Amino acid sequence: MIISTPPTETAEGHTADMYAEDIADAGFVFSYTRAMAVNPAAHEAFMALIRAIVPSIGVRVYEATTLGAARAIGSPHCLLAHGRKSLRAEVLNDDGLSAFARGDDSGFTPAEQAVIRYAEALSTDPRAMTDTDTQRLRDAGYDDRQIVDITLAAAARNYFSRSLLALAVPTDEVPGLDPATAASLLAAAE
Repeated sequence: MIISTPPTETAEGHTADMYAEDIADAGFVFSYTRAMAVNPAAHEAFMALIRAIVPSIGVRVYEATTLGAARAIGSPHCLLAHGRKSLRAEVLNDDGLSAFARGDDSGFTPAEQAVIRYAEALSTDPRAMTDTDTQRLRDAGYDDRQIVDITLAAAARNYFSRSLLALAVPTDEVPGLDPATAASLLAAAE
């Protein structure tokens, strides 16, 4: 990564908050946090969007959407970070997360699997999407607000993941992930 990021020692405002959150959670500041700290107002706006999305769909559906988009994009940062978040929120266990990395979505409910397929379609070829894609979410039991929020969650993951990839942000080792699980998630990003 060739961009200069704000130093931890002199960080102020939202940047200092971003850094403090990582340090409290992981013991260090993630490279992706440092990259996003270059424009803390954009990070605040991103986080506000996520806070507006999650209440209608819940953490499980948000993580299914996020992981589906991250796998389709090939984002090691987001697969590792949201793999860890999914473990902590008990969305998946290590076996389910490793299976997901190999393309086996059976750790998710059928309705969540529909979300994963939708997020993958949005992340790979959104111009090819039609009302049929949205109807699959409706058939899985999601209402209009949830469908919009699932779409926003997948699109937000594309924004974040693609930004990190474009900036060549290094991938950090993520504490709290079993090494075999982390390796399977990294392999899914290739």
